[in-house]
Amino acid sequence: MSLLLTIDTDPNFTPKQSVPDAERLISGNPAYKTWAQDASKGEKVLTGIWEATPGEHHSIKGTVYEFCHIISGVVEIDEKDGETKTYRAGDSFVMKPGFVGVWRTIETVRKIYVCVYD
Repeated sequence: MSLLLTIDTDPNFTPKQSVPDAERLISGNPAYKTWAQDASKGEKVLTGIWEATPGEHHSIKGTVYEFCHIISGVVEIDEKDGETKTYRAGDSFVMKPGFVGVWRTIETVRKIYVCVYD
């Protein structure tokens, strides 16, 4: 088994589909697709592709560290008691453990994610 993994940004397998929990939904009718591509360290490090249609929801990271690289689309992220940042295709960012804010998908977004669970 190789220890080198290429992330497929346009996977051809069926994604897991979901919607935000009712208590996290703020506006719109966002739908999510997740193409999980790797789980390591006893499921504590997860990597894949995630896509969301327009809408707005509360984002609460808890103990999760998440790296994101936007492949397509536009999002605005409002950090509680912080500023609003806009991310588009080509941008990368990290949401650290304890992050609380609002995730607003302006244009359907697709991202590479790497989540590290405590």
